[in-house]
Amino acid sequence: MKLLYPTVTLEKVTDITPELLRELQIDAILLDVDNTLAPPTEKTPFEGVQEWIDEIKEAGFSVVICSNNYNKRIRPFSDSVGLDCVAMSLKPFPFGFNRAKKKLRERPKSVVVVGDQVYTDVLGANLAGMKSILLSPRCEEHGVTIALRRKMEKGVRKKLRVMKRGEAYVDNRSEEN
Repeated sequence: MKLLYPTVTLEKVTDITPELLRELQIDAILLDVDNTLAPPTEKTPFEGVQEWIDEIKEAGFSVVICSNNYNKRIRPFSDSVGLDCVAMSLKPFPFGFNRAKKKLRERPKSVVVVGDQVYTDVLGANLAGMKSILLSPRCEEHGVTIALRRKMEKGVRKKLRVMKRGEAYVDNRSEEN
């Protein structure tokens, strides 16, 4: 079950601060797109996301988009927000995370994966030895596979809500566990 637990939970990507990232000893961020940075299939990010990306980059963090979506969807979006990308990441398998990590030239423990899905973003981050920030989905998605993943992750999200102390769940397990 520990493989399904994120390092931190927050509502939206703009809630991630440079201070939080420094506290987590993060140097680089791998960002999901759909329901994390933008509504699914949309070409423009949620309100405030571009300013957040600029602030995070200005604070010295490296950022790459890492998405399961096709290059046809991800490349134009990543170009529009000024980020490099890895499309067809095959999350939760570590392949895409490792490709993105190589682009950033970072160690896994200094990288955080940010996304809205337990069974792709969080599980994949944990399998790759990275930290994760689980966000709440911002809008409803349609499709059989996403509906199944959302149904499967309900129990994990419910347990995380019970475990919350304050505004965000923060995993206090030691690095050795």
